[in-house]
Amino acid sequence: MEIPESLAPDVQISEPVEYKVSGSEVENLTIQVDEIFVKVDQLEQKLNEVEQFYTTANRKQQSASTPKGTSVLKDKDKEKQVASFKKRQQDAVRKEAAAAKRMQELMRQFGTILRQITQHKWAGPFMQPVDVEGLGLHDYFDVIEKPMDFSTVKSKMESKDGTGYKNVREICADVRLIFKNAMKYNEERDDVHVMAKTLLGKFEEKWLQLLPKVDEEEKRHKEEEAEAQLDMQLAQEAAHAKMARELSLELDEVDTHLKKLREHVLQNCRKMPIEEKRRLGAALTQLSSEDLNKALLIVAQNNPDFEAAVDEVFLDMDAQSESTLWKLKLFVKDTLQSGKSPASVGGTTNNTNNTTSNNQNNNNKRKREICVALAKTSQKKTKKLSI
Repeated sequence: MEIPESLAPDVQISEPVEYKVSGSEVENLTIQVDEIFVKVDQLEQKLNEVEQFYTTANRKQQSASTPKGTSVLKDKDKEKQVASFKKRQQDAVRKEAAAAKRMQELMRQFGTILRQITQHKWAGPFMQPVDVEGLGLHDYFDVIEKPMDFSTVKSKMESKDGTGYKNVREICADVRLIFKNAMKYNEERDDVHVMAKTLLGKFEEKWLQLLPKVDEEEKRHKEEEAEAQLDMQLAQEAAHAKMARELSLELDEVDTHLKKLREHVLQNCRKMPIEEKRRLGAALTQLSSEDLNKALLIVAQNNPDFEAAVDEVFLDMDAQSESTLWKLKLFVKDTLQSGKSPASVGGTTNNTNNTTSNNQNNNNKRKREICVALAKTSQKKTKKLSI
């Protein structure tokens, strides 16, 4: 868009806005704006946390396959489960205590099997670690990767420092290892091999009697673990849903506060003289088509009868309210300083102005983003503007 030579030299939008208020009131407004910026930064951090949670949750949901025998929960089902979450938390504590008690009972029954095996007349060679040096078994550790004996099994069963067995199957595996090590190192005709094979057979018979109870407990444990995991997921979803609702309310409060501050500032702006209106009108002609659409939307917001979407627009600067004029002036100033439109602010440029411009650009980043969002709903073709 070409700039009439008669207007270009007069384009000056860089002078500060003047208010009909005291210095203390201006300072108070500045403090309120700073507080709002701090609040918005905090809300942005919370928003990022919520977005990250739901992004991760969606990825897991897309990549994870639904286990057989389970069904995907619908929203209504989730709401019901979240509503009864506290009760299920209490149930989970009770179930955990019951599971620990059942595991103790399984351990007790397995201990009975061990006593029956260790009391057998052939159990002697397996009660203590193999005396490798005393027996001269120099190749023992080359053949046997993991030595095991009943005294080691007993110590691990009685351990309370976290190094003990977690379940009965782990004990069963070590008991089998005792006899299999002996059978592996000794030949079939050796007495130790025969004794180990015999005791292993007796152990397997007794283990088969206990195995159904072990299987049942393991199945039950998996189901309760899945329930606990679902409860944790639902609790996280409920917490982040609550955070999202609170964020929405807080953002509404910030928006309302900003609107009140803006209206207060605009209402207390000095009356714009005719010459300043003329310079503002000239500056509007320097805007790009996209920025001009945004400026016309500002006029349309305060004047419902104004047609901003037509190809040729006539803008009577004298007919606009003071608040509209100052909104336009602030918008044009920010746009020209940001460098998005062809013109620059004023006729000269220096390092101080550049520094000030950068700072103002940072402070007005959110306002420009709002303008961009509004512009997306406007007509994207070039307009002819008459002032």
